[in-house]
Amino acid sequence: QVQLVESGGGLVQAGGSLNLSCVASGSSFRPTIMGWYRQAPLKHRELVAKMGLDDSATYADIAKGRFSISRDNARNSVYLRMNSLKPEDTAVYTCFAETTLIHYAGQGTQVTVSS
Repeated sequence: QVQLVESGGGLVQAGGSLNLSCVASGSSFRPTIMGWYRQAPLKHRELVAKMGLDDSATYADIAKGRFSISRDNARNSVYLRMNSLKPEDTAVYTCFAETTLIHYAGQGTQVTVSS
């Protein structure tokens, strides 16, 4: 069974930065895509960023210029560096990992940005 465990969320003031990390367990699991989405209260879940095995990255408009995704394929890990955080970035951030056959997601980590 594959499990994804996130870390790095917390409370930060507007303009600050946070680093999120996620590691996927399972020695035989080799995700083609790893990434992050988020869900704020009373809002739909939205993609933040994702990255392929070739390090090709896709960012949602809300992340462009402020967030940076990276991954370590040897560790089945994905990271999200978030800069210039805004109160509207407050949400539960969840990492995901997928192949063409299956999609896994973590439990999520809370990010709260105070004004």
